[in-house]
Amino acid sequence: MEPILVIMAAGMGSRYGGMKQIDPVGPNGEVILDYSLFDAKRAGFRRVIFLIKHEMEQAFRDAVGRHAEEYMDVSYAFQEKDMLPDGFTVPENRVKPWGTGHAVLCCKDLIDAPFAAINADDYYGPDAFQKAYAFLSAAAGQGRYMMVGYRLKNTVSSTGYVSRGVCEADENGFLQGIREIVHIVSSSDGPLYTEDGENYRRLSGDSVVSMNLWGFTPDFLQELETGFRTFLKEEMPLNPVKAEYYLPFAVNGLITSGRASVQVLTSGDRWWGVTYQEDKPLVQQAMIRLRDEGVYPAPLWK
Repeated sequence: MEPILVIMAAGMGSRYGGMKQIDPVGPNGEVILDYSLFDAKRAGFRRVIFLIKHEMEQAFRDAVGRHAEEYMDVSYAFQEKDMLPDGFTVPENRVKPWGTGHAVLCCKDLIDAPFAAINADDYYGPDAFQKAYAFLSAAAGQGRYMMVGYRLKNTVSSTGYVSRGVCEADENGFLQGIREIVHIVSSSDGPLYTEDGENYRRLSGDSVVSMNLWGFTPDFLQELETGFRTFLKEEMPLNPVKAEYYLPFAVNGLITSGRASVQVLTSGDRWWGVTYQEDKPLVQQAMIRLRDEGVYPAPLWK
């Protein structure tokens, strides 16, 4: 029952303007995902599932998959918009797949152990993978999950707005809910957010936010599948072209109904990502600093 790492890499990145999953940012041509794989392996992960689209398979294998296979047990799953339960069809004019909840469901047949799920285009840092692996290695039973959270001040972009799930936890560190805020900007007064595009309010920089690093036991997949069917029946018809089934929505439902608990494990590391092209030089500088500080060898993979 070795824990599995599921990496969601099917998204294109509309604000970035290309396949940011395989755009080099490291001093020796590493992509962000290389750092996640490196940190995951030294934390203890040995199995990885890459969730991609068929159309990007060759480019992804060339940039990431082939050298990952030298160090880890690699499998591939695919996410396409027509991968739906029986009785459902793709709405007219639908272009994109169905979000991160659907992405994990597309890996269902390959998951037979506790697993972590992450985004391919986010830098999480070593601490997150160490905490995730320790939790999953000691997974105590069904319905007991985890999330690695980050301080909001460590996740904002200086080049544009970001969306973040602001977490509410109880005194014991268990998640009570996630509030999705879709427009957060950095300012000299700290993070600000707006709901109407005009009026901005402050957010505490120490607020814990989700960066989509989750840990589940395999029973979650049945809950996810049931929730996806409900989403397709009730939510999708309201916005058939753009509606998406997100992991936080699925988790919120389980918490509210009392069918699951989620331990929030907070990382002190700085998140890095390339939401916009303008973010890339900042990430490149950060990776050089981390190399110079001895956090990573150069080259990363030897």
